[in-house]
Amino acid sequence: MTTELRIAVLGVGMMGADHVARITSTITGARVAVVNDYVSEKAHELAATIPGCRVVEDPLDAIADPEVDAVVLATPGPTHEKQLLACLEHGKPVMCEKPLTTDVATSLAVVEAEAALGKKLIQVGFMRRFDTEYDQLKALIDSGELGRPLVVHCAHRNPAVPPHFDSAMIVRDSLVHEVDVTRFLLDEEITSVQIISPSANPSAPQGLRDPQIAIFTTESGRHVDAEVFVTTGVAYEVRTEVVAEHGSAMIGLDVGLVRKSAPGTWGGTITPGFVQRFGQAYDTEIQRWVDAVKAGAETGNYVDGPGAWDGYAAAAVCEAGAKSLESGAPVAVEMVQRSSIAGA
Repeated sequence: MTTELRIAVLGVGMMGADHVARITSTITGARVAVVNDYVSEKAHELAATIPGCRVVEDPLDAIADPEVDAVVLATPGPTHEKQLLACLEHGKPVMCEKPLTTDVATSLAVVEAEAALGKKLIQVGFMRRFDTEYDQLKALIDSGELGRPLVVHCAHRNPAVPPHFDSAMIVRDSLVHEVDVTRFLLDEEITSVQIISPSANPSAPQGLRDPQIAIFTTESGRHVDAEVFVTTGVAYEVRTEVVAEHGSAMIGLDVGLVRKSAPGTWGGTITPGFVQRFGQAYDTEIQRWVDAVKAGAETGNYVDGPGAWDGYAAAAVCEAGAKSLESGAPVAVEMVQRSSIAGA
């Protein structure tokens, strides 16, 4: 591996292009060497703006390229299984945007394939773990100052979603972040999920069950509820409140500048989208991943953050959530025991 990590970015839509810009202008110790996208013209236009970057038309060829040290996957979820297995086959560390894969069985297969190698190569892009506020909340919980967390309340609101977004995608693409937040903050698995569908937002596309309320139960019986509302028409809001034995703490209030002015108004601004809200988290996530990959030859661990198991666990919870969306009843989460997979 060269001193400067040579990265292939597969998929250069909104998220992939954002990572390309981040690696090129913000991250140290790495550069974008290769880009790939199923829309070839898009990849060529982007590559032309980056010194030393070239296009490789086939994503599997990009992964195998001898001048690529590591891979960022920002491709559609259905392509992830084959691309992740190719990364493992070629020993290439990979940052995979969620989902790990689009179903539980293939996610487990990826976990098992990585475990068989005896080293951690897959990191999953649950960026909230790298956000300063979530980091502070996690540290407060771990300090014991609030006592044992008992209840977690979450809100996840988007101004709008693409036309193809359906009701199950609210669970698999939006609620999945609250799934990972729950596991991250409480350090235990989710054992059951219930999705409640209130009256739909009249402004939502026809047939979209939005908002949704999710209720999680964890291994030790703790309660987590999450409101997910993806067509508010307002802005991007993410809040998390932990209620514990000796107090509570909340993040996501957007309390930067708060103003009071005539005629009797009070308030500030709300971030317009997730890229703005979690820009710092993405920067930290990618920098720490680059640093971990560069150190991995000595440690055998090319990951600094959520790994393949976390992606599998999220997929299992979301699968239960999708079933509950249809029935309205609580659904048990079906997962193998982590201890049953050596090296997972």
